[in-house]
Amino acid sequence: MTSTEDSSPSVLITGASSGIGLACAERFAASGATVITAQRSSSKNFESIAADFSKPDTAADVIDTAISKMGKLDVLINNAGVMIENSIADTSLEQWQHVLTVNLTTPALLIKHALPHLKNSLHTAGGVIVNIGSIEGLASNPEHPAYCASKAGLHALTRAVAVDHGIDGIRCNAVAPGWIDTPLNLAFTRQREKEVPGFSEKLQAIHPVGRTGTPDDVANLVYWLSTSESLYMTGQVLTIDGGRTARLSLPQ
Repeated sequence: MTSTEDSSPSVLITGASSGIGLACAERFAASGATVITAQRSSSKNFESIAADFSKPDTAADVIDTAISKMGKLDVLINNAGVMIENSIADTSLEQWQHVLTVNLTTPALLIKHALPHLKNSLHTAGGVIVNIGSIEGLASNPEHPAYCASKAGLHALTRAVAVDHGIDGIRCNAVAPGWIDTPLNLAFTRQREKEVPGFSEKLQAIHPVGRTGTPDDVANLVYWLSTSESLYMTGQVLTIDGGRTARLSLPQ
């Protein structure tokens, strides 16, 4: 490392009030990084920016505020997202546009406005973007057409940004989590267990590793993608799902 390089990155993470985003913030902070989060609610643990990501104009303001607070930006983690459950037949245009705006358009605009700052990064890993996609950008659960489309688009955006901006010293990757024990998913599991006894055990069993994932599992991968240990990794979508999508299903 030369005297001009910086080993302590400044990191912006969206949607970090709980779940994967919070785990990422905690992982980066534990390494000595400067972390700012952006979401609707304020963070109890990190300096935060109030942001409504359903409004595309928010993106530029978030980047400007992050720069004013940290002085630089080395790592952008696009984690904020929303899901609406409906078949395509029952999905209104307003619902469709809302999901696509939060999950795809706003991340694209955050990247757009972050690029000049990431290009100037002196972090040992260079400028880094990690998008939080989903295995539903690769396959689908029932009644998730807008969510699946948005995550597939985010995966494609990841590759496009990597191709266009590798020359600028910027790496862009995505992770595609499977079932992760976020507060929302844990609440869903508890409710389903009341309706379908044994649901929790069946859920664990469809994963070759024998369990569902934790936010820390994802955060560890996101962190690795943001270090100099992954300098030759860009334009990739890394599935982290305990082997769920690798297993062919059989009749039960």
